[in-house]
Amino acid sequence: MRWVVHGAGAVGGVIGGHLHLAGLPTTLVARGAHLAAIHDGGLRLDSGDGMHRIVAPATDTAAEVEWTDDTAVLLAVKSHQVAAALDDLAAHAPPGTTVVCATNGVATEVAALRRFPATYAVCVMLPSTHLEPGLVVAKCHPVPGLLDVGRIPAGTDDRTAAVASDLRSAGFESVERDDVMAWKRRKLLLNVGNGVDASFVPGAAADALADLAQREGERVLAAAGLTVTSAEDDRERRGDLLRRRDDLPPAGGSTWQSLRRGTGDTEVDYLAGEVVLLGRLHAVPTPACEAVVAATHRLTRTGGDPRSLSADEVMAALR
Repeated sequence: MRWVVHGAGAVGGVIGGHLHLAGLPTTLVARGAHLAAIHDGGLRLDSGDGMHRIVAPATDTAAEVEWTDDTAVLLAVKSHQVAAALDDLAAHAPPGTTVVCATNGVATEVAALRRFPATYAVCVMLPSTHLEPGLVVAKCHPVPGLLDVGRIPAGTDDRTAAVASDLRSAGFESVERDDVMAWKRRKLLLNVGNGVDASFVPGAAADALADLAQREGERVLAAAGLTVTSAEDDRERRGDLLRRRDDLPPAGGSTWQSLRRGTGDTEVDYLAGEVVLLGRLHAVPTPACEAVVAATHRLTRTGGDPRSLSADEVMAALR
């Protein structure tokens, strides 16, 4: 297929860069200084086998994409940016376009399905970093990520087969999943700790807060009657496939990166905040996740340093 990577940041940039290196026609959609840097010198992809310069078409709008019948969109913006991205796509992409959601959280797929009937989801297990314009870093090698794909609302078809095939040709591990959202909900339980990682001083109290938040997530998903892949199956899927590079400095997850770059926003409302929402819908208390969301919003508003808040104070209040 021909690929449009809408959101060429940490995840989208690494996937798009590898698709391009595999010889698949790829257009990158980015914005601001990141797009300017890509225009100036290409997208720099730091992978385990060196630094690659990805010279591919790049734009800030789907209006400039050369749409064809075999063009697919990899939607890789942060969850809180999905609405604007879908507005852009709905205005310019053919209505039958395949839209493959490669986002954290579990809200993007329904939003995309409202606009595009051919909506698919990827469970993204891809440690990556984007801290400076024009540069994305794949933190694992030789396999940069696991990208399992399924149809929304469920099942597999010829398009899931084609997507998985393209991703494998680009060096990723990818299999088709009949219930891909069950895998994404397990990933959500891991991602509820992103706000803790971003906002609080590392230590025993932060670890305890992350554990409480994850357990709240388990309870609300059960109360909602939603399918969730078991932790054991998730560990088995990962196995030893994702091998962290030892040549990289330490860096946090996606929410930490947003705070570090001073973007002025994060996707916390769709991670720990998703647990809060489900808790309110199903009458399950979620005080730990509420505290994580509030703390991350406070740092975002004030421009505070990542990992600067005391988790001890939060844990004391929760007790």
